[in-house]
Amino acid sequence: MKQTLPSAPGPIGVFDSGYGGLTILSKIRETLPQYDYIYLGDNARAPYGTRSFEIVYEFTLQAVTRLFGMGCQLVILACNTASAKALRTIQINDLPRLDPTRRVLGVIRPTVECIGSITHSRHIGVLATAGTIKSESYPLEVHKLFPDIKVSSEACPLWVPLVENNEAQSEGADYFVRQDIQRLLAKDEQIDTVILGCTHFPLLLPKIKQYMPEGITTVTQGELVAKSLKDYLARHPEMEKKCTKGGRCVYRTTESEKKFTESASAFLNESIRVERIEL
Repeated sequence: MKQTLPSAPGPIGVFDSGYGGLTILSKIRETLPQYDYIYLGDNARAPYGTRSFEIVYEFTLQAVTRLFGMGCQLVILACNTASAKALRTIQINDLPRLDPTRRVLGVIRPTVECIGSITHSRHIGVLATAGTIKSESYPLEVHKLFPDIKVSSEACPLWVPLVENNEAQSEGADYFVRQDIQRLLAKDEQIDTVILGCTHFPLLLPKIKQYMPEGITTVTQGELVAKSLKDYLARHPEMEKKCTKGGRCVYRTTESEKKFTESASAFLNESIRVERIEL
């Protein structure tokens, strides 16, 4: 039976498998504070980075459908793994069925669009989760826009657990951050730009900058995605009209409210109220 979705204007939905999407949300709210937002974290089933394409797609579609049901006309997948493994299938196969007037956007394309003007050597690196690296989404998107750029990638499987367990500033983090950066740079000595292809990684920036050699630019996603969303809404007034403007933000999680509130404090500089839901 086809679900009847609310057609009235509603908040912008922001989805992530865990907490990393909060780094994207905070930059979007800084850039576009006038809009209403719903943040949904599927924390009970995180991380997505190690899961199969089929499962990530299934979980992401459940979350997107739920946000549509909460009134969102526009949903941002603030998760590189979901953007890599689920976005295109949802856009091509599911939106025409659910509601062709709604939109789902990801974080990979906005990140890649800026790379051409940043790299001088035309050699870049990507640090991300195993799932995002395996999907090859970054090389594919880069080569669509900039066929001349060489892309090297390195999976960092322990960076997300370090952040989610509040170990981002610990001595233990040094070892893994240094090791993964060295492995990436050993693949190509001409790399002059490194994309942090996971929304958790900005919380490791002090360590990353410590071990990233001078002369290499580190690119984080939050400001780029926020700028891209602002541009998107300016170019699509029909969608902009469907986004309510009250400056409100509410939080939903599939985990316990207490755990979400405690962990979210590492990403946000404000006290929040969260409600637990099931997908």
